Amino acid sequence: MSEHDSSRARRDAARERARAARAAEQSRRRRLRTLGISGIIVGGLAVVAVVVLVIANSVQPAGPGPRNTASDGVLLTGVRGRIVPVETRAVPDGGTPTPTEQDGSKTAITIYADYMCPYCNQFETAQMPRIRQWVEDGTATLELHPLGLLDRVSLGSRYSTRSAAAAACVADHDPDAFLAFNSSLYDHQPSESTRGLTNDELASLAREAGATDPAVTPCITRQDFAGWVADATNRAMNDPVPNSSLDGITSTPTIIVDGEQYNADGAASLADVDAFAAFVREHGRTS
Repeated sequence: MSEHDSSRARRDAARERARAARAAEQSRRRRLRTLGISGIIVGGLAVVAVVVLVIANSVQPAGPGPRNTASDGVLLTGVRGRIVPVETRAVPDGGTPTPTEQDGSKTAITIYADYMCPYCNQFETAQMPRIRQWVEDGTATLELHPLGLLDRVSLGSRYSTRSAAAAACVADHDPDAFLAFNSSLYDHQPSESTRGLTNDELASLAREAGATDPAVTPCITRQDFAGWVADATNRAMNDPVPNSSLDGITSTPTIIVDGEQYNADGAASLADVDAFAAFVREHGRTS
């Protein structure tokens, strides 16, 4: 090879190295631009995600209801002399309750009540022993609907809602203890125009009533089912009452026996065992 050819080869090699270096630099810059754009996009998406999450949390609807309240109430029936809850699915997000099918084989007693309502307590104290007997011997069923109607009389503590939500926790996690807890809430009923029991005290009552599932206490203290109570109360007040001719619940207690409302004439008849038993005999199938 001549000196001229050798010089040309060196120049060509240098040009090739320079071209390769420029190509590598251009490729590096393209990668940096892509990463920058990707970072902006990812960062933007992250901001959007946070904003969406905040908005979603601010307008998030109430969660699903408790299990064993498909009708917005807890249905209890007799099995071999024992009162047991009928297990059902929860009302899903955005769903509607499923009315209990009443086939006419047993007297169906349905009670809409508020745990701060003194008249509900009078009915509970006087009538529940006989109702329990009817359910135990298989001649009646009992369906209990806890409502939050009297929040206004608990000095801002929303005791009606909190106690009903506590009952919902027991229904969901330890339903066999529901009826005992229901009775305990009346035994420890606060006076109107007081703040009522704290959530911790409600959880303690639940444990004493036999609700030993470890999920019950945090459910009560967090008020997991307060949203469901509000929804169920709204439905009870504004929608036709299933298995009856009522357009809605206007007061507590509302007692329905096989579709007929027990029109108690004041506290005396709520506590009148004979009057209620006569009403059940007339309208139901209980002897």
